[in-house]
Parts: sequence; structure tokens; C-alpha cells
Amino acid sequence: MAANLEKKLPSVVLVAGTLSDIITKVRPPHAADDLPPWRIIASVKLRLGLIGLGNGWESHHRPALRSLADRFEVRAVFDQIAHRAQSTASQFEAAPVEGFRCLTQREDIDAVLLSSDGWYGPLPVLAACDSGKAVYFAGAAGISLRDSQLVRRRVRDSGIAFVGELVRRHTPATLRLKELMATKLGPAKLIFCHFRGSEPDREHRCPEGTEPDPCRHELVELIDWCRFAVGLEPTWVTSTAHSMYPLSSSLLLRPDFQTITLDFSRSQQPGTGPMAQISCSRYIPSCWSEALGYRPRAAMQVACELGIAFVDLPSTLVWFDQAGRHQESLDNDRPVGERLLTRFFRAVTSLVVNTTDLDDICRAIEIFEKATRSHEEGRRIEL
Repeated sequence: MAANLEKKLPSVVLVAGTLSDIITKVRPPHAADDLPPWRIIASVKLRLGLIGLGNGWESHHRPALRSLADRFEVRAVFDQIAHRAQSTASQFEAAPVEGFRCLTQREDIDAVLLSSDGWYGPLPVLAACDSGKAVYFAGAAGISLRDSQLVRRRVRDSGIAFVGELVRRHTPATLRLKELMATKLGPAKLIFCHFRGSEPDREHRCPEGTEPDPCRHELVELIDWCRFAVGLEPTWVTSTAHSMYPLSSSLLLRPDFQTITLDFSRSQQPGTGPMAQISCSRYIPSCWSEALGYRPRAAMQVACELGIAFVDLPSTLVWFDQAGRHQESLDNDRPVGERLLTRFFRAVTSLVVNTTDLDDICRAIEIFEKATRSHEEGRRIEL
């Protein structure tokens, strides 16, 4: 009986090496191509290529890569600023590369970490799809709806692993909030989210009105955060915005404040279900650092059926119920950068295609676009 059971069960093999060596080492050369994948416990390092060294690079990507040195090995670096690419490459004993296409075509690269949304937008993702390289896209929330739909289609066609960076939903405070809502606080009734940032640097604005919407990226992430917290899809959206005056006629009007209301009620009963109010402000000059930090609001305030919670990212949560006040500091939890890169590692090594992140990103961008339309038309839009 033991012999028959051994024949039926797939083998479990411990393998060391790079990702591209796994199948070669585990699957025997005479195995048929249509056999299901064997279960593999892999002691493997992903050979990583870095594209762009944006704001997230210093705050959480680089520290996470250092902490996860047993899972990631940086092999090549590309950045728009050549000196920065050379400096980072030397820190990781990697090779500086002159272009993102050259990087994605390298045979010693298994996956790509796209850390900034530069002039190239989603083009490196498409190049990675052509080369069959997995992608971690930090700027996914900042691309247009058309580009997000193109990326989703190309990722599905190529079958690569893809993780889009949605930082807020993976922070320790957010995950703990979801636990409390499931056990003590009950479902959300009202949510208030606010982001306060500095206005764009006028000296570095792009000409001819090509500079991005300063509130767009944050609002898309906030929309996704509220969807994640409520656990439902919104049915209505309403938005208003205030636009700053351009310095010249060649610059487009860009909002320096925008508010979005998401109604999660049933389609025929607006205003009866959960509701989220989201706002983003970017009207304070960057040189007024004291004003930027003056009396900050909680990043998220959630009124639930049995209590209320205040979230300060990444790791502080204060909540109230009939027993009184409870304060939790989650500084000892794994940092969000490590959480996200660990998800990416698992997505690549699982050999299972999962486009959940892409679906969530596309949905949040679609809601933002309809919110913009709501402001322009002065009416509530059904989703």
C-alpha cells in the first residue's frame, strides 16, 4: 500500500539555485510537457533587475532587499540618472544598464522591480512581458486607465507573475484593523481618509501641460484602501475638486484639492449602506515643512457597528468600544516593504498566475476616472 501511495503522490524536492534552474533540476528529462507541475520546496534566490529608483526605493525597497538577501539578488540596475544607477549597482555588486529593454532581455534576470513611474510609464512592464520576466510594479496606481487595461491584457497573455504595489492595504495597522472588524468592531459604516502633501515643485514642472495630476496616485491608492477596508464594491461615486491656476497658458489646470465620496449601498438604495469620504490636498508649498505636519488627521477613521478606529500608517491603531480606549503599536511587525516583496517572491515561485493585484488596480483607476467625470459634470455617477 505504501508503494502504491508513493507512486500517486507528486514528489517534493528541496532545490537550491536560481529560479530558472528549478524545473531543469527537478523534472526528469523524459517527463512529458503536459504533466502537472511537481510540488517544489525551493531554496532559491530571485535574480532581480531594478528599473528606476523612485521615492519608495529609499523608504522601503532598498531596506527590504537588504533584509531579504536570502531571497533576492540584485543583478542589474537602470535609472534615468546614470550616476544614481552606478552608485546603487556598486552597493549591490550589480551591473549598471543603459536602458530598461536591455535589462529585461538579460539572461541573468528572473524578475524586474519597477520602483518609479518615470517618463517610460508602463513600457518596462510590456518589455518584461515580451521577455517572460516577472514584474513588481511600484507605480501601478499612477498609470492611466487605458495603460492599466493594456498591462493587464499583456500580463495575462504572457503568463508572468505580477505584483502591483498597494502599500496601504498591506501595512500592519490595516491588517490589524481588518482583524478587529471581523472580531470586535463589526462591519464599517463610515470611513474618512485624508492625505496631505506638498504642492508640486513649480521649478520642475513639465512643459506643455504634461505634468501628472499631483493628487491622482494618492487618490487611486485611497480608493483601493477603502474598498479593501469595507470588503465591498462601491455603487456610486461623487467628487468635487479645486484646481490651482497655472503659471502660463501652456500648463493645464491640475487639482490641488479633491474629495471623493464612495457609496457602497445597493444600487437602488443610495445612502443606506457603508460610505467612504476620501480627500487629498496638495496646496501647501514644500518649503513650509512645519505647516505640512501641523495637526495631522488620522490617515483613516472608521466608524463600525460596535466601535470606532483611528489608523495612523504604518503601524499605529487606536480603537474604542464599550470597554473604552485601546491603543496598539505594531512597530515589531514585519515592515510593509518586506511584506510586499515577500508576496512578490511567493507569486514568482508558486508557478501559479494570479492577477488579483492588476484587477484591484484597474478597478481603483476606473473609479477615479468616473470620479473625475462626476466633478466635471456636477453629478453623482453610478459605477
